[in-house]
This record gives sequence, structure tokens and C-alpha cells, in this order.
Amino acid sequence: MSVRDIGLHFGDDLAELGSALDRLLDGFRPAPALLGLGEPAHDMAEFPRLRNQVLRHLVEHHGYRSITVESDHLAGTAVDDYVTGGVGDLDDVLASGFTHEFGTLPGNRELLEWLREHNARAAPEDRVRFYGFDGPFEITGAPSPRAALTAAHAYLAEHLPRVPYDAGDLDVLLGDDAAWTHPEVMMDPAHSIGDTGEARRLRLLADDVLSVYEFEAPTLIGATSEVAYFRAHAHARTARSVLRYHAALASTSPARLPTLLGLRDALMAEHLRAIVAAEERRGPCLVFAHNAHLQRARSHMPWWGVSEGLHWWSAGALTAASDLGGRYRLIASEYGGDGDAADSLQGLLARAVPGRAFFPAAPLADALADARGLRVPSRPGNIPLEVAELRGADAVAFVRVAG
Repeated sequence: MSVRDIGLHFGDDLAELGSALDRLLDGFRPAPALLGLGEPAHDMAEFPRLRNQVLRHLVEHHGYRSITVESDHLAGTAVDDYVTGGVGDLDDVLASGFTHEFGTLPGNRELLEWLREHNARAAPEDRVRFYGFDGPFEITGAPSPRAALTAAHAYLAEHLPRVPYDAGDLDVLLGDDAAWTHPEVMMDPAHSIGDTGEARRLRLLADDVLSVYEFEAPTLIGATSEVAYFRAHAHARTARSVLRYHAALASTSPARLPTLLGLRDALMAEHLRAIVAAEERRGPCLVFAHNAHLQRARSHMPWWGVSEGLHWWSAGALTAASDLGGRYRLIASEYGGDGDAADSLQGLLARAVPGRAFFPAAPLADALADARGLRVPSRPGNIPLEVAELRGADAVAFVRVAG
């Protein structure tokens, strides 16, 4: 069978996309509780647009009731409040509820507008909820743990008669927030305070705080609500991970940078498992992020001065290795056009696809098994999908672009 014959082709029409997506999903057994949709780059309008169309079909025809995206989990609560209850102003929510400047993307504005319109007509139990699943990390480093840790502690102090540890003076231990966010900390561990005596005490404290959420969960949920507990628990998870990240920033180990990538994706995976647990009674969840955060194959990215690049296990790989197992499915995405070499995966798919198509990953990998030495295009700021990574996904969504 040719590559073109494997593809489930569709154009701009939503009904065409839905028909192709239905045929693809029919092959996923068991039906996913968490469906990943990757994107190959963050600066292309085609993939948020595809995500919005996929989500709409999943909500209307497959019972999906939540979406989570590659943005800070804690910040995303403002977005959820807006789309489920109309709280706030759209422009303000786009600015404060997304990290990595993703609130400026037209596709995310369109997503929130559709979610708000849909939810305004839906019964409360059928409203589509929004989550971020990233940590509060940027390429330049991590924030002070103050906001997450103090919020997690305050919730316990308010709703338990006594907290079973001595927090001491958090402000004294935390010190000056600027010391946590030195602009050179990512490249030079000497600027990190993540392994000071105070930071080590804070890491133990954060671990104690998180343990209380686990063994006092019935008390806390009964005193507040499942949603309030879920959000407060997320602060505790985040505080522990931020302090772990700062400890790794202070390391001089050769594994420092891969460890930072692994810690970020480990928190992503924790958030994903919590979201699925919270939403599973209502329906499956769609997760949208870069392919490198969702694929089962070991992720990699180029890095200055590291000839072989950086390698780590993504949130998708960690999720697939968890008890979610086969209930996690991934549609990775890629693009290409006439400008891509015919002996590359991107060029081969571009010559087989007139517009857009879903390719089941296993048949596509089988069809390309004899294609030796396919080149990987050089795309600055992008991580092109490679043939060896096809079996780390369940399908590939391909978009043909001009050029």
C-alpha cells in the first residue's frame, strides 16, 4: 500500500475532518481517556486551528469534556473560570492565563471564544473545562517557589485544626524572590540558590505539605470542594517540583540540562494524571502540546555546545508508562511542502497529501521500513519528526503548506 493510500485525507470542511477522525479513532482500542495532539512548532497557525477543529468534533461526537494545553497549570485556572463561568475579561485572561506568550496566538483566542460560547449553552455537567498542564518554567529558569508553597500551606492552615509539621517562618526561608530568578541561572549554576541550606529545608517542607494533602484528602474535600482541593493540591505539587528544579539548576553535573528537561516533563505528567482522574467521570480529555512533550519515543532537542543534543523522557512517555497505559493515545503532527526534499519524511508526505490527512502510525512506519537514510530537514527553532519516532505515536496529522 502506498503512503498516499494510508492517509485519511480531509480538507477545510469540519465534516470531512470529523469523518477522517472517526475512522482513525475507530482503530484505538480501548478508547483513550487522554488523547494527545502534538504540534511540530509553536509558531504555526495551522496546528492550533487543527486543534480547535478536532476539539469541537470530539466534544460534539465523542463526549470529550476537557482540554489541557502546554501552559502553566496554576495560571490556567483563570482561563477555566472564564470559559466555564464567564469570570473576567477575555483580553485579561489571555494575558494572565497563558504562559510562554501563548495568549497572543489567534488560535488560543478562538479556542476561548468557542469554549465560552459552547459552555454558555451547556448544562453545568457538560461544560468543557480548560487546564494548563505545564509547570511555571521558562527557558530562562524557574520562578521563586513562594507563590505555590505559601498558597499550598495557607489552604491546609485554613481547613485543618492543626498542620502536622512546623513550617517555621516561610518568608525567612524564601528570602528575596530576585535571588531565585537570576537571569543567568540557566547557563551558570553558580547563580542558583537552589542548594543552599534554606532551599534544602524548603524542599523537605514542600514534601511534608504534599503528604498532608494525600493523607488528609477526605477532610480537605469535605471542608471545601473537589475543585478547591484539586487546585490547592496543584499548588503543592508545583511547589515541590519548583524546588527540585532549583536544586538541579545549582548542580554542576554533566546531566544538569537533561535533568531539568526531565523534571519539567515529570511535573507535566503528574498534572496530566491528576486531570484525567478529576475528569474521567465526565469524559475523555484532549491534550495539546509540542510533539516533544507528548511522544512515547525518547525526546531530543539541539542545544548549544552539546553535539548530540539533549535527550529526556517526555510527559507522554511517562504517562504511557503509568497506570494510564493504553488509555493514552497520541496523534503527532508534522508539515511539509514542495520545498522539502523528496528523500525526507516531510517531503514524502507532502507529495502524498493534497491538503491535510491523518496517517495511522504503524502502517505508515511499515510503508517506510525500506526507506533508508531519509534526511531530517534543518528547521531552526523546530524539531522535525523522524521516521524512527513514528512508533512512538499512534497516528500522524500532516498538513501540507506552501513552499
